[in-house]
Amino acid sequence: MRNLRKKRDPDVQRSLFGEILDWMLAPLLFVWPISIAFTHYFANSVASFPYDQSLREHVAAISRQITFADGRPQLAMPGLAQLFLRSDEIDNVYFHLLDADGTLVVGDPELPLPPLPAALGSVESGEVHFRDDEYRGQTLRVAYTYVFASPGSPTRRVLIEVGETTEKRSQLANKIIASVILPQFVIIPLAVVLVWFGLSQGLRPLTRLRNRIEARREADLSPISLSRVPEELRPLTEAFNSMLARMQNNVEAQRRFIANAAHQMRTPLTGLKTQAQLAMGERDPAELRHALRQILTGVDRASHLVDQLLALARAEASGHSQQTLVPLDLEQLLREIVETWVVQALEKRIDLGYEPAGPVPIVGNAFLLREMINNLLDNALRYTPAGGRVTARVFGQGDFALLEIEDSGSGISNDDSHKVFDRFYRADGSDGEGSGLGLAIVREIAEVHQAAASLRPKTGDAGGEAACGCIARIVFPLRRVQPSHLPLPAATTRTGFA
Repeated sequence: MRNLRKKRDPDVQRSLFGEILDWMLAPLLFVWPISIAFTHYFANSVASFPYDQSLREHVAAISRQITFADGRPQLAMPGLAQLFLRSDEIDNVYFHLLDADGTLVVGDPELPLPPLPAALGSVESGEVHFRDDEYRGQTLRVAYTYVFASPGSPTRRVLIEVGETTEKRSQLANKIIASVILPQFVIIPLAVVLVWFGLSQGLRPLTRLRNRIEARREADLSPISLSRVPEELRPLTEAFNSMLARMQNNVEAQRRFIANAAHQMRTPLTGLKTQAQLAMGERDPAELRHALRQILTGVDRASHLVDQLLALARAEASGHSQQTLVPLDLEQLLREIVETWVVQALEKRIDLGYEPAGPVPIVGNAFLLREMINNLLDNALRYTPAGGRVTARVFGQGDFALLEIEDSGSGISNDDSHKVFDRFYRADGSDGEGSGLGLAIVREIAEVHQAAASLRPKTGDAGGEAACGCIARIVFPLRRVQPSHLPLPAATTRTGFA
């Protein structure tokens, strides 16, 4: 076998064809010597049977010619019959009769004796037994029996033994073995060829699948058709299609990011270029400072837009790559993030509140959740006027954890509440200067966590008129854990910043 010739590098994988061929032929080569041994055993048994029957008949014929006179056994068999008994062209035949004292009645005196039974009274008269022995350096097959003068008198008995050399048996056994083994020298190589041919045909679907993959264009990420794919290859093909789908999603995310960046960055950069050209032509210091302030504002907007685009790309990539999620306390995470927005809320004279509710365990990615909450707070502070209120809270409700950011801003209509999660959508009449990507990022991150994001007005009529303030809500699946595994909540019930 090829895999027994030498040790091969474990990092180098052999062909599947060779592996299967080895596993099919190695058991055959292992079983072949065992089959030869079994054939030899059964051939000897089969070859011995007819000759044992002949010996049995010889012993029975002699036993019928025995008579007892005054307790002494006598053989009523003429010499010619004895010569006929010994006649054999191949093997030598020996026999003798011994009385109860071991005295030779007739026959060969040196023929080996059988082991004496423990209880002669239990031995049935005329029952023939067989044993293997040696006589004059030859292997001998011996048939023997005890004949009693009368039942229950073991002292008046005669032992009859007929032995025959085993040459005919060996010849017959060898012929049987040859008739079985010799055809195998033709059958086994033929079986190897047929196995090789059948395996080649059986692996053709793998070759066709490989050719189909190699023939695809470099940019073709469409799934492979499952038609004519064997059942054993379907899981592999489906896994490969799943990988192609993930690659397709990543490629589409990159294309969307490039398209979004090209579309959204064109306007700010054009404005910056215009402001810079105007500043270069100004001679009045006040107008120059005004132009520089406009450039600074444009740079801030472009920087914010780039940050949002990058955050959206990260959120999309996390969703497609199945980002690792770990147990965490949403309440503690929200408290830490709210504290980072205190200064900005003070600058805008907005009351930023936080309502603790105790540990709220979920499974999530802390980095992405921070990005999502930051976008919600930025959106709330951006559209809330000075003197307004923004409240962040988190609490458990049944099997779900709810995160809410409530503001007292200009509000939103019922129609717009379903559209603001689209990219670059800006509600009519909005005064803030956003990029239109914040809530789209929120939705992408929520989907990564199998959560639902919504934005609804706090008050308003059914006709969809603008409401006074709105509530952004994220509903997470609640993860049940022991309270001792999570940090304790803050002691305050509300933190206000004015």
